[in-house]
Amino acid sequence: MMIPVLLFIVGLVCLIKGGDWFVDGSTGIARKFHLPELLIGATVVSIGTTLPEVMVSTTSALTGHSEIAYGNAIGSIICNTALIAAITITVKPGPVDKKTLRTPVIFFFATAAFYAGVAYLNGYFSRWVGVILLAVFVVYMVTTVLQMKNNPPEEEEGEEEKENSFGKNIVLLIIGAALIAVGADLLVDNGTLIAQALGVPESVIALTFVALGTSLPELVTAITSLMKGHGALSLGNVIGANLFNLVLVNGVSVTLAPFSVPQSSMLFGHNASLVLEIPVMFTVMLLMTVPALIRGRLSRIQGIVLLLMYAGFCTIQFTL
Repeated sequence: MMIPVLLFIVGLVCLIKGGDWFVDGSTGIARKFHLPELLIGATVVSIGTTLPEVMVSTTSALTGHSEIAYGNAIGSIICNTALIAAITITVKPGPVDKKTLRTPVIFFFATAAFYAGVAYLNGYFSRWVGVILLAVFVVYMVTTVLQMKNNPPEEEEGEEEKENSFGKNIVLLIIGAALIAVGADLLVDNGTLIAQALGVPESVIALTFVALGTSLPELVTAITSLMKGHGALSLGNVIGANLFNLVLVNGVSVTLAPFSVPQSSMLFGHNASLVLEIPVMFTVMLLMTVPALIRGRLSRIQGIVLLLMYAGFCTIQFTL
């Protein structure tokens, strides 16, 4: 049991550090080709930071561990919202920019409704579902770039970053990609062993430990934003990450290896995926976004309720 746990942690470290180096390398290369900063931020960085989740879900689906592929995406959304965003809201509640949040929130709930509809009505995510999710991803990226072009963000003053050489960026890109691949493999293999040792379904490990592990970059961003007094930045990052988990993480894994909704956990005689996980995903996102869009601010009570919901969700997962 100890060795799988240690290898699981090593896998997490490889994913996080690999993702960091991959983003640094790809961003550096993009700058060498004089691509606009706007395009780099909206595409290269966004995709790079989501790559660990993509690799974990894709590796899981391709190796027959569809419960991990499914649980990683849903679990990451719940973790991002009810733990990471909740910590931000609880520590530093305050106003948010409703205009900035509107587009990602609309895209998220429209996509989540489609995703839930497939899960409830069909129970099987076919390759066409993956293609549709990826198409939504492309539309969202184009929409985001156009919005940013029309309303460019204010540039922050600060020291200029020292640029790496082209060769160093290539090395960072290759090593980062390799670490992500190795980390995903370690995470899936040892997550499966841990689930077997604990006597719980693989989806439980994916919904909790794997989801928390792959969401650590968002947690670091949230803490950094809080320390700098930019709580709204953290909220925007969380909503964007949640949308990417639906359209990119699920899109890639389902397109490459279609899978069914897990049937291993039951709650009140029904599939837990349908009566617990998807409803909780919608509930925590509604609780976080609706007050923000209506009142233009977040309250500490929201954060506390979300944290309690996350604690309850994790407790139920291990007692099913």
